[in-house]
Amino acid sequence: MLVDWVLTAVFAALVLPCVLRLVRLDYARLGHGVRHGDLAELLLVLAMVAMFSPVGGPIPAAGWQAVLVLTTGWFAVAWWRNRTCAHHVLSAAAMLYMVTAMPHAGMDHGPWLTMATMDARLAVPLVAVVAAGYFVADAAWSGVLVVRRSAVAGADSGSGAASGHASRAVCRAAMGAGMGYMLLASAL
Repeated sequence: MLVDWVLTAVFAALVLPCVLRLVRLDYARLGHGVRHGDLAELLLVLAMVAMFSPVGGPIPAAGWQAVLVLTTGWFAVAWWRNRTCAHHVLSAAAMLYMVTAMPHAGMDHGPWLTMATMDARLAVPLVAVVAAGYFVADAAWSGVLVVRRSAVAGADSGSGAASGHASRAVCRAAMGAGMGYMLLASAL
C-alpha cells in the first residue's frame, strides 16, 4: 500500500512538467506533432495516477477505456501518416490493455479504475511481459538521453530547455519505468 501511494505521488508530480510544456512551449516552431505528444503524455500520466492510486480515480474504468481507445486510434493514424508517434500508440494501447484485461468479476474496486487492490492477474500475461520489456528498455534509453543531454546542457546553457527535451525525456523515463513495473506486477 505504501508503494502505491509513493508511485501515485511520483506520477502526480509528473503532471506539472507536462502542463508547463503545454503552456510555455512555442508549438508553432516545434510542430503540432510535439504538442500532440505532450498532450498524450499528460493524459497517460493522469491515467497512471488513477491506476496506482489506492483510492481509485474519479473516472470509471469504462471512461478510461473510451479515452484510451480514442488516444490509441489518434496516434495510430498519426503513425501511419508520417511514421512518428509509435511510442504513444504503444503506451496508450498498453494502458488500454491493462484497463480492459484487469479482472472485473469481484468488482471489489467498484467501477473505479484502480489496479492497486488487484489480487488477480491480467488476462494474457504474455502480452504484459512483452510490453513490460519494451517499456523498461525505453525507460533505460530515455534515462541515457537525460544524462547525455544534461551533460551537453552544462556546456551549452539553455538549448534544450526552450524545447522541453529534458522534461520530456525525464517524463518518458519515469512513465516507462512505471508502465514496466505495473505490467510485470500484474502479469506475474
